[in-house]
Amino acid sequence: MQFIHWLWAGFLQALAKRMFHWLARPFMGGCAVLVCLSALFPGLAAAQDGGVDQPIRQLAVVIDDLGNNMAGTEEIMSLHVPVTVAIMPFLPSTKQDAIKAHERGYDVLVHLPMEPLRGKPEWLGPGAIKSSMSDEEVRRKVNEAIDNVPYAVGVNNHMGSKITSNPRIMSTVLDVCKERGLFFLDSRTDYRTVVGKLCKEKGMPVLGNDIFLDDVHTTSHIQKQIKKVELWFKNNTQCIVIGHVGAPGPKTSRVIKQSIPALQNQVQFVKLSQIVKEQGEIRIRELTAP
Repeated sequence: MQFIHWLWAGFLQALAKRMFHWLARPFMGGCAVLVCLSALFPGLAAAQDGGVDQPIRQLAVVIDDLGNNMAGTEEIMSLHVPVTVAIMPFLPSTKQDAIKAHERGYDVLVHLPMEPLRGKPEWLGPGAIKSSMSDEEVRRKVNEAIDNVPYAVGVNNHMGSKITSNPRIMSTVLDVCKERGLFFLDSRTDYRTVVGKLCKEKGMPVLGNDIFLDDVHTTSHIQKQIKKVELWFKNNTQCIVIGHVGAPGPKTSRVIKQSIPALQNQVQFVKLSQIVKEQGEIRIRELTAP
């Protein structure tokens, strides 16, 4: 009888572990069930990490440059993990991409064009923030861009090395974001960025890109960057990565899709807004239909 009891307990524990892995995917829901499982099997969560309680490791995948029917967009929209998409304003598929992303449960950012130190002006796109603008012009441009991207919960910079290192302009950009209930993700396109410092001063979440996945447009490089992500978590509990649609889009989406099973054994995929909410420093605006 004792052997049968032991066998039955082992079966339940194994079943619970399988359910834990399945339900631990935030995109699919299941938080209430996880709480119940934790209550029924107190050692279950610890067992996932060799019996020792470990902090949850969170990975936020941000994909830039949507809004212009770019290559790889549909593949990114088909990923079955939480994703954050950064959509450029005033382009042919801006609204379409934002609505589709929202319907699929993704976070939407305004991918705000900003003047770079280097680069072709035509790469910027419409509605760009430029260093020659007055504070009033910057404020108007940022508000117009936010209004043009439905369901946006945050903003990040498209290019922008010249602007993110400019305290006057970035202060105005961040003021508008805070007034509108949006956070700002620093893409970190330049080491002289002042975004993090200003966010701290303004009581806003401090968010920055940790790893570019596809700064080189080859499958082998993107795979190498995924390995960097895995190494990152040896010393950190959160990682924000940025990839792109467009030229590298199909390769980036394919490598991410192939990497999901292995990564899910190590980290929890989250939307960027989840990291923001855990910082608890800003109330994300209520989302309403466009």
